[in-house]
Amino acid sequence: MTSGAGTVRTVGVVGAGAIGASWAAHLLAQGRHVVVTDPADDAQERLLAFVEPLVDAESLDRLTFSPEITALRDVDLVIEAGPERLDVKRSVFAALDAVVRPDVLLTSSSSGLLPSDFQDACEHPERVLVAHPFNPPHLVPLVEVVGGRLTSPAAVDQAMTQLAALGKVPVRLQQELPGHVVNRLQAALWREAYALVTRGAISVADLDLAVANGPGLRWALLGPFATQHLSGGGGQGIAHILAHLGPPMEAWWADLSPATTLDPKMVDAVVQGTDAELADVDEADLLARRDAALAQLIADKAARGL
Repeated sequence: MTSGAGTVRTVGVVGAGAIGASWAAHLLAQGRHVVVTDPADDAQERLLAFVEPLVDAESLDRLTFSPEITALRDVDLVIEAGPERLDVKRSVFAALDAVVRPDVLLTSSSSGLLPSDFQDACEHPERVLVAHPFNPPHLVPLVEVVGGRLTSPAAVDQAMTQLAALGKVPVRLQQELPGHVVNRLQAALWREAYALVTRGAISVADLDLAVANGPGLRWALLGPFATQHLSGGGGQGIAHILAHLGPPMEAWWADLSPATTLDPKMVDAVVQGTDAELADVDEADLLARRDAALAQLIADKAARGL
């Protein structure tokens, strides 16, 4: 890989869905030229409907749309945000590999697929990796960087550098895992949350209140290890927590819900509880207020060095 030291001026985005459009909005706000490709008939319309309220007119002038993947021939970085289907990924990456310069990274926003499972469709698999954003990418800075079996270490280093330069917070995963790391952590919480609601231990609304007004507040500022360390008090830190609260925590682990399946009873409990919680809520307004609060929180964290 030779372009890592160069500036990423133009980014190609494959897919104009929710993730691709959000990536485009972020990249335009970062001052980059963005070329979006998507073969769907209404793709350009959907893209503009998402992006126009988020960026100024000058930024929109740096946005190009084409239904043809060949439009990405001269980009400096590719972000694929297409369907989460392995057959589609293999086809798209093979096409990208044939069009885009060999020194340009080909990254996938896949939320759980392994890069090793589709990079071998390319002649240059060493430049293929996953760069999984946290939704929505135009607001949330996290990107998980995952190399595959054939990805070169230089490509991973290059991805970390380029993503940081694009205003993201990249984290390097040392292993390929289904769901990567963050989605696995979310899945662990959801599994127990769904089980607690299904068994009648708490309502959906109260569980949401508990997380949003308790641990979620601290998790938004520091990760689980740093949070636990600060809970130790008196300078004793996480070693004190593990020594004194470790045994009861192990007992809680043993009592957690076993392997859980989304059977009809669980699905009904979760869906009905969520519908009841949000019955009188304007979801578009809630989403807008959440996004505004997210933007303010991220700005406050940056101002405080968190």
